[in-house]
Amino acid sequence: MEYALRIQGIDKRFPGVHALKNVSFDVRAGSVHSLVGENGAGKSTLMKIISGDQPKDDGVLELFGEQVDFRGPSDSQARGVSMIHQELAVVPYRSVAENIYLGREPRKFGGLLIDYPKLHEQTREILRTIDVNVEPTEIMANLSIAQQQMVEVAKALSLNARVIIMDEPTSSLTDRETEILFRIIRNLKTKGITIIYISHRLEEVFTITDTVTILRDGQTVHTAATEDLSEDEIVRHMVGRELDSFFPKHEAEIGQEVLRVENLTGERFFNASFSVKSGEIVGIAGLVGAGRSEMIRGLMGIDPVYKGKAYFKGVEIRLGSTREMMRRGFAFVPEDRKAEALFPVMSVRDNMVISILERLFRIGIITKSKLVSIGKDYIQRLRIQTPTQMQQIRNLSGGNQQKVIIARCLALNPSVLILDEPTRGIDVGAKSEIHSIVGRLAAQGVGVIMISSELPELLGVADRIIVMKEGRISGEFDRLEATQDAIMQKAAAGGEAS
Repeated sequence: MEYALRIQGIDKRFPGVHALKNVSFDVRAGSVHSLVGENGAGKSTLMKIISGDQPKDDGVLELFGEQVDFRGPSDSQARGVSMIHQELAVVPYRSVAENIYLGREPRKFGGLLIDYPKLHEQTREILRTIDVNVEPTEIMANLSIAQQQMVEVAKALSLNARVIIMDEPTSSLTDRETEILFRIIRNLKTKGITIIYISHRLEEVFTITDTVTILRDGQTVHTAATEDLSEDEIVRHMVGRELDSFFPKHEAEIGQEVLRVENLTGERFFNASFSVKSGEIVGIAGLVGAGRSEMIRGLMGIDPVYKGKAYFKGVEIRLGSTREMMRRGFAFVPEDRKAEALFPVMSVRDNMVISILERLFRIGIITKSKLVSIGKDYIQRLRIQTPTQMQQIRNLSGGNQQKVIIARCLALNPSVLILDEPTRGIDVGAKSEIHSIVGRLAAQGVGVIMISSELPELLGVADRIIVMKEGRISGEFDRLEATQDAIMQKAAAGGEAS
């Protein structure tokens, strides 16, 4: 049996963190090998070592039988290892061809000029090998996320990659786009290319992979053929315990209306009307592009609103001001935490308290002991895993980063908490904890709005589900009558709600 990779006793430390501890497993050549684990389990660190982005402290890495010690990403690429990151590394305003062959363009006249006809022909050939129909001259910014991802796969093949690492490749894809990606992965497998597939979506692991390696707390805990595992077994190995429920539901008394929205209209949402009561969790479902995020961003004063009214506890709110919404008791966790919520080089504690500095600064001075107390409180309450309060938040796992953002919202003592895709890209253990946090807040009387593309999540958490299609509310279901089929009917084919 030929192995593409043999990972033996890999160890890696950072200040205050033992990230990898004697990690060992083998990856068969020409297979799709899944790497799963909770956020913070060490997956990203290990992949950075394999792709040459970070050095290992100890251990042996073999690539097709040869011991390697990569000096950097260019070294690993030269030896046939490429990584496609979750946040795609594209140059948005250059062409597809220029992105694929950046720095390696064919040249003419002694290297003075790029040979564009040859560049475009090479690009067509490499795209043809994976059945992707995109023009080489198309600007990357004009492509969908899925198409950009296919271009990244083509780039890896242009580097003669024998091993391709895919980190959460479907996190921003629709179901149809995911199927296209899977077709390409199967095609690559027939060519003998090895895929290391990192995903929190276990249904994908069972669909596309041959073997699964599970990491927990920086250690290898289990490797087995995918067909020999169940979802419950994977989860148990990942978290080291049984999860009583993926969607823990706390008993909450649904009270009076805290928010009413009437005919809210913006660029991509039209005549949206809905309400939220205290203690109620209202889910918002819909396909990608349905206008869910845009509607909520309009309500929060981030995106423009052309018309409509909103009432908080019966009193009309002045729309268009985020500060006004926060003052009224609204808190918002945006979809893209890295771009819109995190201050990456600031500490965990500073990211928590930044929303309430004005309140803390009223007497002209902020005591360190007060900040330490707030940080300690939320780290304990939300079970945030961090070496210290002063750890830069960029060094935390995605699930723990999300908990810090939720802590920032809780510090505002909100009456209405709005969460846009709060569990995207985080592991099942962290998802369950966030669901529990949301449930406890509802039990305390907070009204919650949750946007999610995962229907099982909405069905498990929400008291009521609103469905959007093409910018309009097309349906509404209470907890007892909601089903995946009924929601998808309204999301894909439903008309406006009556």
